[in-house]
Amino acid sequence: MNYIPSSSRYDNMQYNYAGKSGLKLPAVQLGMWYNFGTDADFENCKKMIFTAFDCGITMFDIANNYCKSTAEIVAGEIFRKHLSSHRDEILITSKAGYKDIEGPYGEWGSKKSVIASLDRSLRKTGLDYFDVFYSHRFDPNTPLEETINALCDAVKQGKALYLAVSNYDGKSAQKAFEIAKSRNVPLIVNQVRYNIFDRRIESNGAQDTEDLSLVCYSPLEQGLLSNKYVNGIPEDSRAGREPTNPWLNKETIFPRVEAVKKMCEIANSRGQSLSQMAIRWLLQRKRVASVLIGASKPEQIKDCAKAVSSSEISESDMQKIDEITSGLYIEKM
Repeated sequence: MNYIPSSSRYDNMQYNYAGKSGLKLPAVQLGMWYNFGTDADFENCKKMIFTAFDCGITMFDIANNYCKSTAEIVAGEIFRKHLSSHRDEILITSKAGYKDIEGPYGEWGSKKSVIASLDRSLRKTGLDYFDVFYSHRFDPNTPLEETINALCDAVKQGKALYLAVSNYDGKSAQKAFEIAKSRNVPLIVNQVRYNIFDRRIESNGAQDTEDLSLVCYSPLEQGLLSNKYVNGIPEDSRAGREPTNPWLNKETIFPRVEAVKKMCEIANSRGQSLSQMAIRWLLQRKRVASVLIGASKPEQIKDCAKAVSSSEISESDMQKIDEITSGLYIEKM
């Protein structure tokens, strides 16, 4: 397939500075947590990446453990074979911290673990470097200095351009930033789980780190903040396929369905889908520079990208959303 990107790809996307750096992130980026493994439809994977780029989405998020540790293989092949001439227009990220090989060095934050994981990720993708490389989770049993200094060494070696953390509370994220700053290495982002139904980061200080921007994953609460579950649990949904999913099960979905219906009414009055409004809601929150979406179809990416060009949610509608969801969202860790 000879892919030629849309000449209008940058017309409708917003780009925001990341942290204290000069790097701009697209307001929406594409993640590969699901649906990009070696068991996925490869042609569909290509179409999703091409569609994203055509929408001005220039940032693509993977990790060492995504799709049973195969997402990097699939993504790398697509970027090398079909987007190599556009590599300088694209930000490709990966992460180390969650388990991707057996044994005591296959996870967490020791220097041995994170450097070996980074090197494996580069081999799997076939890339020369990552634009942003993450510490995927805080390791309570390893000095933070060891984890961040190891990743700073990787930047000095040209394996990554910028550093970031993910799933860190505010205090730990700020400390990571200060360690990296002492090495003259830019640490720019804390990637966190945040959406209308999951507001735990509002109490852990992550929004108070002035030196770091937020990238928010699970913006649609894995499909709940859409029309997908309004009439029950579809068999082809995540909840239908994974009945023990801690985020999507009868106990968590059904009490929220009425709230979803009411929010759909607000979205409809704005002339947009609930998914678009949920993304717009995040883009108006404190410190948020980019929203990380997942998708199984190209059409879903197009729909989400349209949220960027929509009007801001009014203060009265923001209050209505809070009232509708009161008591239904997670506030604390």
